Amino acid sequence: MLNARQIRAARAWLGISQDDLAEASLVSKRTIAGIELGQSANDRTLRDIQQALEDRGIEFIFNDGVAAGVRGPL
Repeated sequence: MLNARQIRAARAWLGISQDDLAEASLVSKRTIAGIELGQSANDRTLRDIQQALEDRGIEFIFNDGVAAGVRGPL
């Protein structure tokens, strides 16, 4: 499952703000900020965020279902 560090890293890689991600994912900025601070989120919210970042070229890396990192477009 996607985690806060991966979301922050993906945003940094892309150079986008929480506002940009909120607009792309249709998830509120407040929710994104909360997730990045460690608050839990439902699966659908995380999928929406993940899809929005993947649409911009981010690849999420998982090892046995555990978040391991991100790869971005060159």
